[in-house]
Amino acid sequence: MKELLFTKEDLRKLIIPLMIEQTLAISIGLFDTLMVSSCGEAAVSGVSLVDSISVLLIQILSALATGGAVVCSQYLGKKMPERARLSAGQLMFIMFVTSGIVMLLVLFAHSFLLRVIFGQIEADVMKNAEIYFIISAISYPFLGIYNAGAALFRCMGNSKISMYTSLVMNVTNIGGNAILIFGMGLGVFGAALATLASRCLAAAVMAVLLCRRDNPLCIMTPGCMRPQKDVIGKILKIGIPSGIENGMFQIGKLLVASLTASFGTAAIAANAVSSNIAGFANIPGNAIGLAMVTVIGRCIGAGEKGQAKEYCRKLMKIAYLGICAMNLLLFASAQWLATCFSLSPEAENIAVQLLVTFAVMASLIWPLSFALPNSLRAAGDAQFTMKVSVFSMWVFRVASSYFFAGTLGLGVMGVWIGMYVDWGFRSLLFALRYRSGKWLEMKVV
Repeated sequence: MKELLFTKEDLRKLIIPLMIEQTLAISIGLFDTLMVSSCGEAAVSGVSLVDSISVLLIQILSALATGGAVVCSQYLGKKMPERARLSAGQLMFIMFVTSGIVMLLVLFAHSFLLRVIFGQIEADVMKNAEIYFIISAISYPFLGIYNAGAALFRCMGNSKISMYTSLVMNVTNIGGNAILIFGMGLGVFGAALATLASRCLAAAVMAVLLCRRDNPLCIMTPGCMRPQKDVIGKILKIGIPSGIENGMFQIGKLLVASLTASFGTAAIAANAVSSNIAGFANIPGNAIGLAMVTVIGRCIGAGEKGQAKEYCRKLMKIAYLGICAMNLLLFASAQWLATCFSLSPEAENIAVQLLVTFAVMASLIWPLSFALPNSLRAAGDAQFTMKVSVFSMWVFRVASSYFFAGTLGLGVMGVWIGMYVDWGFRSLLFALRYRSGKWLEMKVV
């Protein structure tokens, strides 16, 4: 019998810190929304609109990080440490250049982007959105470096580093919010500055740790940061399809967000609060999705296809148990959670309805829709996941949202129903692809 690549203890050490890290990462957005809510619904709405754009840009960067993590994981599985270190250096190079370009784009075109995407929104909401967008853009290169570093440490099986760094980010962000929003009265500007400071610090921590010579993926190895066409190509083979997938997914969400914006400030605020709260219910699934990249990538690199399938099944069971537990808690506490924010009675009622339906649907199909495809990507099957996700986004989420929200007049609830339709289609196709075994025949390194 072959030796298992990951023991139960290995999985525990990987998954538990990832869950804590995801909790901390989502907390940043939640605390921003909670603290900014003291400045009024216009401030909350402005921040939420920018966040919906920022998520698009961040998801594209995260897709590139995933590409690098897959390549590094497979090289580690093949026991080729030199190629793994070279891949790590190339990932950092790609992330720094790409995030810098994105920053410059936003700085020069922030007003244009906001008006094109969201159209005519209230003047005070637009003012807050512009302030938050500019400061957020400056933080993108630092966030890119952090994401790359976190992905590299995860593929080594050391998720504690990204967990502790995320903790530092949270403390800095929350402390900064307390001082700048409540102490100095800077409102949205203060929230943006706190976020920028937290991301700068996180990037610095990751850069220092990755430069250490005793790090298996040290990026200071001579020549590893110099562009290497073949290695960049391998990373982009995963990163570009994943980036297109994430990008199209978020663009579709932006179109839907523009529809939500047309329902008024109460709908925007309820949607923002509900999205932040719902993010916590998905923490186990998100953590398992990240673990999939490390575990499945290492198995594929080592040529252990049987173990790849077995670990995928095991991780999906954990994802479902965690998702169901969290969403049961969400279902029971939706009313209380909605009252924690400074919402109008109308916005509060909308938020409760959104959270209750989310708790039910996420428990049924979210892991198949979002955790399972990471096992396919880790094996190199990124083209398939891209095609399914892009098709489903445009044909199901966008079209369904406009049908339910606009044609049937269900408002923001119709937007969320469209989202559930998208989840269902994705889940079906990803499950069929997994059962076919075709994802195991892909080759990256």
